[in-house]
Amino acid sequence: MSLKEEIDLTRLPSHIAIIMDGNGRWAQKNGMNRFMGHKEGVVSVRKVSEAAGKLGVKYLTVYTFSTENWNRPKEEVDALMDLMVTAIRQESADLMTNNVHLHVIGDVDRLPPLTHEKLMDCVRETRKNTGLNLILALSYSSRWEITEAAKHIAQEVKDGLLDIEQINEKTISTHLSTKGIPDPDLLIRTGGERRISNYLLWQLAYAELYFTDTYWPEFREENLYEAITDYQRRERRFGKTREQIK
Repeated sequence: MSLKEEIDLTRLPSHIAIIMDGNGRWAQKNGMNRFMGHKEGVVSVRKVSEAAGKLGVKYLTVYTFSTENWNRPKEEVDALMDLMVTAIRQESADLMTNNVHLHVIGDVDRLPPLTHEKLMDCVRETRKNTGLNLILALSYSSRWEITEAAKHIAQEVKDGLLDIEQINEKTISTHLSTKGIPDPDLLIRTGGERRISNYLLWQLAYAELYFTDTYWPEFREENLYEAITDYQRRERRFGKTREQIK
């Protein structure tokens, strides 16, 4: 029986964030070059996003490419950018069929022109879709995001548009690239590592963390269901006592 049958659809995480780790190690384990791991990882994105959408999850954010990834060997970065263009072309029709609204967060101006163009075309094409919001964290780092937010807030104070005493948590949240998107309820990291890696540091403050040794290219629907059932077994108190929650 599928673990899907055990999921309480009334207590789904509204927003799931994923660190898709282990593409290269999966490829090496199977005697392939690293690029093949990234290529198979695209299949996992499709399978997981389709499964999440069918369950009724509203937001799914996937860590696609970090700002630190620009430091990888040029041939690997170039191959990843080419793969992204190919994947966008191939997946656009499925996104429309599945009513998925694609978003992008990150320093996307660093992307090669063709990658940027195809990505923005897909974002515009899906903007009226009302199903799952699929968010690509691309050329993204949380420290970059928070630094940019601080700059914008400081400029507003300098321009007299904002009083320094008015700055609060909401002010910061509305200056992040995830403005208007609820904070993740659940973070999933594949590949066996147990760290957050400069990903959604502000937004993950109260997320439940789920780590698995499964490499991302092997992570499919049943793995997602397992993570969600684990999440639903936890008690989320947000600083309150158990008695207050009850």
